[in-house]
Amino acid sequence: MRIRTVVIGGGQNSEHEVSLTSAAAVAGALDPAAYEVVRLTIDPDGAWLDADQRPIGLAGAVDVLRSGAVVVPVLHGPRGEDGTVAALCDLAGVPYVGSGLGAGALAMDKWATKLVARAVGIAVAGDVLLTPATAASYVFTGPVVVKPVAAGSSHGVSLVRTAADLRGALDAALALDDRVLVEEVVTGREVDVAVLGRPDGTRVVAPALEVVTDGIFDEVTKYDGSADFRIPADLADSERTALEAAAVAMYDALGCAGVARVDFFVTDHGPVLNEVNTMPGFTEQSQVPKMFAAAGTSYAELLDLLVRDALVAAAS
Repeated sequence: MRIRTVVIGGGQNSEHEVSLTSAAAVAGALDPAAYEVVRLTIDPDGAWLDADQRPIGLAGAVDVLRSGAVVVPVLHGPRGEDGTVAALCDLAGVPYVGSGLGAGALAMDKWATKLVARAVGIAVAGDVLLTPATAASYVFTGPVVVKPVAAGSSHGVSLVRTAADLRGALDAALALDDRVLVEEVVTGREVDVAVLGRPDGTRVVAPALEVVTDGIFDEVTKYDGSADFRIPADLADSERTALEAAAVAMYDALGCAGVARVDFFVTDHGPVLNEVNTMPGFTEQSQVPKMFAAAGTSYAELLDLLVRDALVAAAS
C-alpha cells in the first residue's frame, strides 16, 4: 500500500516562490510506487489551496492533512519554517518531516539562534539588535552586514561599506521585520554543514559544502547560478572536525529534527556560526541534497529516508 503523503508549498512570506519550487521538486521525486502524493499550497495572502488550486480554508486544509499518513512541509521563512505549520500538524495529530515548533521558531530568529550558540560555546559575529525606534540612533563605525532577524533566502540582507548606504539597508531589512541585526563583518570562508537526525538518536553529517562568491552570498547570487558550490569543501581535518562538532551541537541545542543546514564562516580562529536553516532549499540542485548526493545518497533516497524516519519517530 502506498503511503499517502501531503506536501505543502508556498507560504505567506517573501520566500513563497522559492518554496513552491522546492515543494514541486519534492512531490515529483517521491517514488509514485511507494507514495501517493497530495499537494497543498499556502498562497501569498495565507489562504490554503488544494491540489487544483481551489481555496479550501483552514478547516479544509486540516481535513487534507488528517487524510495523510505523513506531511512534508516544504516551507521556507515565517509562517511556515518558523514552526507554525509544524504546530498545526501537531494539533491535527499528523506526523511530519522536519523540526517542530520550538526548533523552527528558535532557528528562524537569528538573534535567538546566536544566543543559543553563545550558550553552548560556539562563536558568532558581534552584533547589535535594532528596532524602528532604535535604528535612527545607530552609529556606523565600519563595514557591517544588515539583516532582518526572521527572514530567509537572504531577503533584506545587505553588506554596508559606507555610512551613506546604511539608511537604505536598514529600511530594506525593516520592511521585512520589525527587528534587525547589524553584524560585524566576519572574514572567512562560507561553509555549510548538513545534519540529519535519525530516530535512534544518531546524527549523520554530510560532506561540507563551500560557497565561493565574489562578495556576499546574497539573494541574487543564490538564485542566478553564479555561486560556486564546492563539495566536499577543502578543509583540514581539524577544521572539518570542529565544523561537524559545532553543527551537531547547534542541531541538538535547538532541538532540530529531520535535516537542517548549519552555515558557518571558517576563520583563522575556528568556525563562526552564521545561521541555521531547519527547512533549507530542497530542489535536487539545492545545497543539502547536493551534500548528501556527494555521500552517495540520491535526492529520491534522501526524501524517502526523511519521510520514513518521520513515521518511525511518530510511532516510537
